Amino acid sequence: MKPFSRLKKEDPRIFKAILAETARQGEKLELIASENFASRAVIGAEANVMMNKYAEGYPGRRWYNGCEFVDAVESLAIERARRLFAAEHVNVQPHSGSQANMAVYFSMLNAGDTVLAMDLRCGGHLTHGHIHNFSGKYFNIIPYGVNRDTERLDYDEIRRLAKTHRPKMILAGASAYSRIIDFRKFREICDESGAFLMVDMAHIAGLVACGLHPNPVKYAQFVTATTHKTLRGPRSGIILCKKRFAKKIDKEIFPGIQGGPLMHVIAAKAVCFKEALKPSFKKYQRQVIKNAKALSEALSAKGYRIVSGGTDNHLLLVDLSGKNITGREASRVLDEVGITVNKNLIPFDRRSAVVTSGMRLGTPALTTRGMKEKEMVKIAELIDRTLQSKSRGGLNPRCRSQIKKEVKKLTGKFPLYKDLIENLKRA
Repeated sequence: MKPFSRLKKEDPRIFKAILAETARQGEKLELIASENFASRAVIGAEANVMMNKYAEGYPGRRWYNGCEFVDAVESLAIERARRLFAAEHVNVQPHSGSQANMAVYFSMLNAGDTVLAMDLRCGGHLTHGHIHNFSGKYFNIIPYGVNRDTERLDYDEIRRLAKTHRPKMILAGASAYSRIIDFRKFREICDESGAFLMVDMAHIAGLVACGLHPNPVKYAQFVTATTHKTLRGPRSGIILCKKRFAKKIDKEIFPGIQGGPLMHVIAAKAVCFKEALKPSFKKYQRQVIKNAKALSEALSAKGYRIVSGGTDNHLLLVDLSGKNITGREASRVLDEVGITVNKNLIPFDRRSAVVTSGMRLGTPALTTRGMKEKEMVKIAELIDRTLQSKSRGGLNPRCRSQIKKEVKKLTGKFPLYKDLIENLKRA
């Protein structure tokens, strides 16, 4: 039987949606900083019968029998992640980055404890203290931000807040911050205030793995990450910690906040860690940064203000407040021509998080396709033409059609999942 034929027969609506999503990813320019394209090996490792296996517990200490093969897979994932990040202990079972963060919080803090974390409006994440998130509901979050003039982390202000509030934990890391984070300074501040240091490196894990961003494992008691952004693996999470906290962290994941781990996803994580250990992965990450810088410079040359003046990593924030368009409008109109971005708050944004004055752009996915600086300059031009047309009174059908054709021509030069699309179409 041809691949996907059974799915097409049994559930044609789901099959049709999968086919359409595969085509969408292939035909559009993916600039969402938190997204990437997993390899066929990673996808294959996740789509397998290990999804059928319950494996509560840890390798060699399971509640169920028949775990000898999933034990081998999880042990490999742990071993490879330890090598990749020079970590003392790794837990590969968190279903997501959010659950990895939750496990660290719950293992080391009591409800009401004070945590110093990055303000969402300056680049932080929902799990860093948003009022509707578990982090904001259970803990006393004191936010820190960036310097108003430089739009970079203000370590003197963070130190002042730590001395004033004496947090039990300080959280470093962000989801919309384009500069190098100085983990050594965070360690010094934690030592001065008696706080644990937790680092959420979800966005920069791939860069850290290749030595292209300082490794927080050396400085923090706890480091969390997702595996699907710059690491280019399955959508999931991991926790790295000092050996003395291993039992507390493992116990908080299971039986604390999770039941059976997703063994097929852990298999995919193991594959992604192996890929990240190869020299080619460092070459890829170098290009991710080059592309982000090229895109930033090309947009800046067209009159767009880049938050903090540029980027050191895989993403950039574009301030649209002087362009007569909101982040929400920009993301919608760009999507119409096949360019996928997300609206985003900029530091000290006067607009709400629903509307925003900025957009966040990232280069991991386009770099995976093989695009380089030349393509980033072209993409900046396409973004500018689209937004310029919109700000002048609306994106007319002729302009929209022309830009869509140029987007499709560009993506056609860098095909994605070609064999997968062919298999789906032949089903």
